[in-house]
Amino acid sequence: SHLPVIVDPSHSAGMSWMVEPLSLAAMAVGADGLIIEVHNCPEKALCDGAKSLTPAQFKKVADKVMKIRGIMNESDC
Repeated sequence: SHLPVIVDPSHSAGMSWMVEPLSLAAMAVGADGLIIEVHNCPEKALCDGAKSLTPAQFKKVADKVMKIRGIMNESDC
C-alpha cells in the first residue's frame, strides 16, 4: 500500500509488558510508526493505565525502535 502503516501495541495487547516486544516486532516488519500510551503514573491513570508505559520505559523502547529503524533503512540500500 502507498499508505503508512501505524501500529498501536498498547491497545493491541492491553498490557504494558507486551508493548516493547510488539513495538520492536512491528518496526522489524516495516511499520511506519507506532502509537504508544505513556503516563507519568500509570497505576493512577483514569483510563488505559494497564497498557501505559512510564516516560522512562518509553525512552527505553524508543531507543530500541530507532536502532531497528536504522538497521531497516540500511537494508533498503
